[in-house]
Amino acid sequence: MARVALKDWKEQIRDPKIECMSRDEMTALQSDRLVKQVKNVYENVEFYRKKMDEIGVEPGDIKGIEDIGKLPFTTKEDLRANYPFGLLAVPKDKIVRVQGTSGTTGKLTLASYTQKDIDVWSECVARGLTMAGLTAEDRIHICYGYGLFTGGMGLDFGARKLGAMAIPMSAGNTKRQLMCMEDFGATAFACTPSYALYLAEAANEAGIVDKLQLKVGINGAEPWTEEMRLKIEELLDVNCFDIYGLCEVTGPGVALECIHHNGMHVYEDYFYPEVLNPADNSHCADGEIGELVFTTLAKEGMPLLRYRTKDLTSIDHSTCECGRTLPRISKFKGRTDDMKVIRGVNVFPTQVETALLSVGGGVAPHYLMIVDRENNLDVLTVMVEVDEKYFSDEIRKLDELKNKVAAVLKQALGVAVRVKLVEPKTIERSEGKAKRVIDNRSL
Repeated sequence: MARVALKDWKEQIRDPKIECMSRDEMTALQSDRLVKQVKNVYENVEFYRKKMDEIGVEPGDIKGIEDIGKLPFTTKEDLRANYPFGLLAVPKDKIVRVQGTSGTTGKLTLASYTQKDIDVWSECVARGLTMAGLTAEDRIHICYGYGLFTGGMGLDFGARKLGAMAIPMSAGNTKRQLMCMEDFGATAFACTPSYALYLAEAANEAGIVDKLQLKVGINGAEPWTEEMRLKIEELLDVNCFDIYGLCEVTGPGVALECIHHNGMHVYEDYFYPEVLNPADNSHCADGEIGELVFTTLAKEGMPLLRYRTKDLTSIDHSTCECGRTLPRISKFKGRTDDMKVIRGVNVFPTQVETALLSVGGGVAPHYLMIVDRENNLDVLTVMVEVDEKYFSDEIRKLDELKNKVAAVLKQALGVAVRVKLVEPKTIERSEGKAKRVIDNRSL
């Protein structure tokens, strides 16, 4: 396996006092911060004062973290309705930075930061990089975008806090990315999993993998499967770590995996996680899938109460093998808004990816789901890239592969799909978040 053996990986914990804190101590810290934050937003953010008044909740009703369920939810629609600065809890002259979503239509989802918020963000990313085994001696090649999108700056802030060398490549120009990785001696790289796979394929095609000094990949910003992780690790001989964040809460650095790859540790001293049943908002037990909801316990510029992420995951509060007591969220199953219901069956892109990676034999994990409605029935077509040799062989072999892929997908998804096999690099590659689904039913 490509990963460095655990016995050869030096386990590091940046802040043991926090990351290994007892449950009682963490609850006390969270309670103290929540009580102060609720009072802060009630007094300084009109939006929250109105929301709390509407449901009859006052700051004095919140005695500790156990009362968090009394507070109102916040949604992305609330952020857009208060664009750009309607949710500030401080005067605008205290804001030193703004970041926004990577969306391309409509108003941005804008987040505002004080200097203290930037310091917290930097520290959280540095904790994550430490979890991945990185130190001040490392050189981190960052190919997340550096614009309003939080990816590039978040990793940059964390690398600087760690004392490592940040290589701010941003996205695009894959040949130049690989050249700089080799020339600068990058030991880690950070980008989306889909672009990581693209870089890995390009590095192998260029024959430079053995010349690279990479040992770690920091990959997030989109759901991905364990199978894709193993594929990237195999191609680049690195150890990949899942990182999670969202600009509304802080950006990358809300959670990251440790070397044991058994879920992403959430920095719950700053970001309190809840996993709720989307149907009735009840709390899910550890291990149950639900929607992830965050409350920012110490954010100054734009604090949020119970922000609904729409990300579907489960949580585990048991102590990890690494010694951290921070809870772990599982790899995301998807989002409440990217799940597609096909003839009554819930289908997630990650299920398609897992199924395709299980086929092997010339089938690539590059795909596109297209949903149509024909004669009042939903039809799912999955475009899949396969090795070009199948297009030079006799038609029978291509048909056999098509039937095999269709059978594997039907078993995995529980619904029949149409399969369209296409030549390599037919499906558009993304240097940001990969577009996996086109739903024509609403057009």
